[in-house]
Amino acid sequence: MEFPCPEPYRIKTIETIKRTTRPERERIAAAAKYNLFNVRAEDVFIDLLTDSGTGAMSSAQWSEMMLGDESYAGATSYYKLKDAVRDIMGFEHFLPTHQGRAAENVLFSTLIGVGTEGRSKVVPGNAHFDTTKGHIEFRHARAVDCTVDESLDPTTDYPFKGNVDLDRLEYVLKTYTREEVPLCVLTVTCNSSGGQPVSMANVRAVSGLCRAHGVPLFIDAARFAENSYFIKKREAGYAEKGIREIAREMFSYADGCAMSSKKDGLVNIGGLLCFRDEELMRRAMPFNIMYEGFNTYGGMAGRDLGALSVGLREATELDYLEARIGQVARLGSKLESYGVPVLRPYGGHAIFVDAGAFLPRVPREEFVAQALCVEAYVEGGVRGVEIGAILADRDPDTRENRYPALELLRLAVPRRAYTNDHMDYAAAVLGSVYERRDRITRGYRIIREAPIMRHFTVELEPSG
Repeated sequence: MEFPCPEPYRIKTIETIKRTTRPERERIAAAAKYNLFNVRAEDVFIDLLTDSGTGAMSSAQWSEMMLGDESYAGATSYYKLKDAVRDIMGFEHFLPTHQGRAAENVLFSTLIGVGTEGRSKVVPGNAHFDTTKGHIEFRHARAVDCTVDESLDPTTDYPFKGNVDLDRLEYVLKTYTREEVPLCVLTVTCNSSGGQPVSMANVRAVSGLCRAHGVPLFIDAARFAENSYFIKKREAGYAEKGIREIAREMFSYADGCAMSSKKDGLVNIGGLLCFRDEELMRRAMPFNIMYEGFNTYGGMAGRDLGALSVGLREATELDYLEARIGQVARLGSKLESYGVPVLRPYGGHAIFVDAGAFLPRVPREEFVAQALCVEAYVEGGVRGVEIGAILADRDPDTRENRYPALELLRLAVPRRAYTNDHMDYAAAVLGSVYERRDRITRGYRIIREAPIMRHFTVELEPSG
């Protein structure tokens, strides 16, 4: 008999969450201008907005917090993190930052520039995430998506939909000069394509192409442990290898990585910027000092550095990953039992609902995925996030809306924070919306937006 896989931990402390009524949520959504980022957390029952910094830390991490060394330079906590980075990721050189987009800021300032130096430059990769693309376009460079076509079909079970199309990448590397391609970014797992993993064979091949053309390869490592788990489960030759062994091999093909530690670092704040080459790290140091702090704390408190040193080790334990990814899969399975169309195979950190298939009567110009986000919140207090036309933003040249091939509602599951009953509830809420989907025919229009990364602060009103 095969036993179910329970969470490998016990609950020691709880946080009460409040229920609201539907009329209350209707008023809250309207007051928030139909942007769920503007909704107070206390008015959300199940918060699946993001898995970034929203997880629960372990008793070992809280113990390390009490040992935090708050010295400005050379703190003991920094050296604990340095040891963890070397052991888990294999990088000798790193800079701490306060979160992932801060690491991107330092990295792109170093390799692309800080003013208009980015004009004519391109950064190839696999479905760049919003902050990555934002940092690239802010520097007047262009993000070139080279993700495999299989990522655009939500119904297939292709195991590595985060993979880079090697022919597409090679075309970019041959079309542009070395000076026009400052780096390639490989995101593992690939958030914007549905939390889908990248195979080790693809990482190796991308690395080979980049090295042949002299282009540095940097990994967006926010969910490196989850990607390593999928390689173990889905790729031939890795079933008997440990998660840390797989992670070390994956990082060995890269020149460095930028990481939001708020995901697979199992902490509430923090980031990393790692380098193979010490000289490149030294080029980045002045930007780190200007934007983040001294190079041994980088905008993080000593206690947070210590907690991250423990979190990197815990995130690469197989028992934890089995339970974490199993809980995400449970949400996906429950949603499908209600008929809700979701992206397959299930992602590592989130379930992505195919909003276009869910609400076929809502015009794309009225932001289909955002309409579904608001419906889920009003229906049962479940907060997700739109991965669609609002997030895709406007073309920097034409200023026209960019409409992605897929309109998705992302339900990102915080780590070690919710029980399986919470997943069942969230699925039932979406199932209830699905039952009345034919009556949802209108979405929203924008009444105010920022010139870049608008989805965080956009204000909307119902169309029609």
